[in-house]
Amino acid sequence: MIEPAAAPATTLRRALSDFGPAYAANGLIGFVFAATGPVAVILSVASRGGLSQAEIASWVFGSFFVNGLLTLIASWRYRLPLAFFWTIPGTVLVGPALTHLRFTEVVGAFVATGLLMLLLGASGWVRRAMRAVPMPIVMGMVAAVFLRFGVDLVRAVHHDVPIAVPMVLAFVLLHVWPAAGRRIPPMIGTLLVGVIAVAASGRFDATGHGGAVFAHPVLQAPEWSWQAMVELVVPLAITVLVVQNGQGVAVLKAAGHDAPVNAVTMGCGLWSMLTACVGTVCTCLTGPTNAILSSSGERHRHYTGALLVGALAVVFGLMSPLFTRAMLAAPPAFIATLAGLAMLRVLQGAFTTAFGGRFSLGALVTFVVTVADIALLNIGAAFWGLIAGFAVSWLLERGDFAHADRT
Repeated sequence: MIEPAAAPATTLRRALSDFGPAYAANGLIGFVFAATGPVAVILSVASRGGLSQAEIASWVFGSFFVNGLLTLIASWRYRLPLAFFWTIPGTVLVGPALTHLRFTEVVGAFVATGLLMLLLGASGWVRRAMRAVPMPIVMGMVAAVFLRFGVDLVRAVHHDVPIAVPMVLAFVLLHVWPAAGRRIPPMIGTLLVGVIAVAASGRFDATGHGGAVFAHPVLQAPEWSWQAMVELVVPLAITVLVVQNGQGVAVLKAAGHDAPVNAVTMGCGLWSMLTACVGTVCTCLTGPTNAILSSSGERHRHYTGALLVGALAVVFGLMSPLFTRAMLAAPPAFIATLAGLAMLRVLQGAFTTAFGGRFSLGALVTFVVTVADIALLNIGAAFWGLIAGFAVSWLLERGDFAHADRT
């Protein structure tokens, strides 16, 4: 059931030829996004769960180094932007479990979830299930999830003018001045201006400069617990396959890429079992990073940005203590502005797909439920948004389903 690789096979010469400044910019921004706020989620959840510093560092190592290898392999094999990291909703889901389960029991649930995803991918069921959900409804969920990037951008401009405003002006200038934009891709220019603004403000907090540089992974032996299985396996699988991978596949499809769903699912399953060995939550096809990678440039060259993301993730994983301290030293507005500007076009495309045609009511319900961000049964709002939107469309937009079946 695994989809065939790209033909002819990717070569180093072809990859270097396809690479360029725009794809380097997208890759760098996509990586910077993954290595900032999401890492803070890991640090917060793991610290509250009582994990040691060594276990937390090992978690970050698996999130980047091990998943970076999968990103390199998958993007090279399929010549598509296929960036893999870890499930952020799943990380949040694990937090409460760590208060009453041993970490080894949680690791056992990671392994079981990976095995379940591997079997589902091999069966081919996942692709059929994704096809059954109309794309406007899925993109309604994506629009709701990505909306916070635009909101955070506005808040950054309001709360931190010295950092955010120069970055926004650079972004706009490089778009309205085509000659300059061809020499300096807008996102690279925005990044450089942001670095200068942070340096000029004197707000780079380098007080935590000491400590280890290289990661020392801590191997974890899984402990099988029915309580952990019942509490975590199904919700984790849902967050990866429906919420996270659903976002990733939808974003890539909107950009014209046909993601190998079965291979992605099997890869997430196998890699989830590998990352569990170092105490890392399940692997997923990331939505925001892949959205950034496919946001600009020629479609057939987008994969080169993913290769850069994978390479940077491997380096970050090896040196995770050092890079994590550096990441946390920059003002929050720097990352919020950078990610928000990178996601504007993607957010626009998500709204257009969701509300530009059929299933618009279902897409609206999905959007509203997801934006409400209320979790039920320890499952995030994005999943319930999909369920609610699909149910509303099935009841009130039956004609759209009939039209979809004919086409």
